[in-house]
Amino acid sequence: MRSAVRSVGRTCLTSRPAAEAYVGGVCFKLGPPQLIGAELEWLTAQPPGHARPDLASLAAALGPHTPRTINPASPAQPLPGGSAVTVEPGGQIELSSAPWRSARELCDYLAADRAVLADLLSSESIFMASEAADSRRPAHRLLQSPRYCAMEERFAGIGPFGKLMMCNTAATQISVDAGADAAAVEQRWRLLHAIGPALVAAFACSTRLFGIPDGEWASQRMRTWLELDASRTVGPPSSADYAAWVLDAPLLCLRNEGGDWTPPSPVTFGDWVDGALDDEIGRPTSADLDYHLTTLFPPVRAAGHLEVRYLDAQPGDLWRVPIAAIDALLSGPGVMTEALDAALPTADRWRDAAEFGLRDVELRAAATALLSLAASYSPDPEFVRLLDAAAERCCRGRAPGEEY
Repeated sequence: MRSAVRSVGRTCLTSRPAAEAYVGGVCFKLGPPQLIGAELEWLTAQPPGHARPDLASLAAALGPHTPRTINPASPAQPLPGGSAVTVEPGGQIELSSAPWRSARELCDYLAADRAVLADLLSSESIFMASEAADSRRPAHRLLQSPRYCAMEERFAGIGPFGKLMMCNTAATQISVDAGADAAAVEQRWRLLHAIGPALVAAFACSTRLFGIPDGEWASQRMRTWLELDASRTVGPPSSADYAAWVLDAPLLCLRNEGGDWTPPSPVTFGDWVDGALDDEIGRPTSADLDYHLTTLFPPVRAAGHLEVRYLDAQPGDLWRVPIAAIDALLSGPGVMTEALDAALPTADRWRDAAEFGLRDVELRAAATALLSLAASYSPDPEFVRLLDAAAERCCRGRAPGEEY
């Protein structure tokens, strides 16, 4: 089993045939990069007093689109544009797009599904807030599944940021094809990590978080991840190291027929493979491995494709900008080389990016350069305009949505 670590994503980009190959022990779907997808999250609230909506209200509003985490009998139908609806532990609502062949298609269908979702929720007086961190309400978990109970229990031993991450934050996540071959996978993996700190700073817009003293952090959402369990949130710099990292990560959940999924602590997946739990439940299956992979939260996650997880939810419809940026920066070997050169001075500065954001001169310069580069390579006139505006905003040290 140790030699068979592989990645099976929850929402793999699988609308076209693709070869599968192991790169560094991880299974990727290989082929010319063509598809892009995204997951958008919003905080939700309901009168009176901006309360969290209860699960019954969410189910009544969503009808046949209700996720099975709320109603196991739901057909969980996608919205007209192909997006699946999910609900996060604190009542945040998420659209997980279908994979599309262009960033333009992706944004158009997501925008259409967002409008449908807002209309559905309005039937129960639930509204969506485009905020990356909830500064008004204490963290409160609505979903009571054994997974989230075990997750909260593990994170509670570390500090307050685990429950805040689960219940009071929202992100923009972008998924892209892994690459045509092993060398391309490693190149794209390296680039997505290298540009990460600069893009965290460029799109940081969560300066306040409930219960955390107001300070100078540009992205309190990213801070929650940095203050958590580093064994599952700080991923390896190379795709070749991913399989070993998966084995060394502690178990977050141990699925069983009962309601308590809290694992013996500390037990890594590798320990389980080597027999640490033989007296309790025996050795893990491939399904156990697949589930373990869903409990790991690195900045870039291997899921058959590459999943970028480090960006704040954006104000209004500005979520289009990071989608356009990632798409353009990965669009060819020339731009990827230029992007890597621009990003290397700030690569690995994740904590500085979350804390200081664009106040840091080096991060501001890298963010401005990357967004200007993305604008110069984007084939879409609207995206060029949005990326140029974002580059100018970064140059001025302004957060997304701030007036000039």
